[in-house]
Amino acid sequence: MKSYRKELWFEIPSRRGFVNITPDVNTCLRESGVKEGLVLVNAMHITASVFINDDESGLHRDYDRWLEKLAPHEPVSSYDHNRTGEDNADAHMKRQIMGREVVVAISGGKLDFGPWEQIFYGEFDGRRRKRALVKIIGE
Repeated sequence: MKSYRKELWFEIPSRRGFVNITPDVNTCLRESGVKEGLVLVNAMHITASVFINDDESGLHRDYDRWLEKLAPHEPVSSYDHNRTGEDNADAHMKRQIMGREVVVAISGGKLDFGPWEQIFYGEFDGRRRKRALVKIIGE
C-alpha cells in the first residue's frame, strides 16, 4: 500500500474566507500515484475547517452570514474563552459547525465525487499562516 502526506499552507487576508482546494488535492493525488484508496484532508488548526460542498459564491456568502448569526464575532466579551486574551471564540464554534476534515474515495485515480462536490478550506480566524493536511493511502 502507498502512503502520501503533504501540507497545504494558507494565509487568508481577512478574518473569514473560503478557498476551493480541490485543484490542490488533485495535484496531491497525481503526485501520490494512488489509483484506488482514500484521501483525508483536515484542517490542522482549531479555528479552520475543511468541508465539501458546491463552489457557488452565493452559497459561500450564505454560509458566512449564517455562521455569523450562529456565532457572532462581536461582542467578544460575550465569550468566556475570550477572557484568556483571545478574541476568536466564535471561530472555534464556526469550525465545530463546519467540521474538521473530509474523506473522499479514490477510484480510477480520481476523486470519487458526487455532482458539484468540491473540497474547501474554511478560515474563521485568518490573517496568519495556517495549514491543512492531505493524507492519501491506497494502491
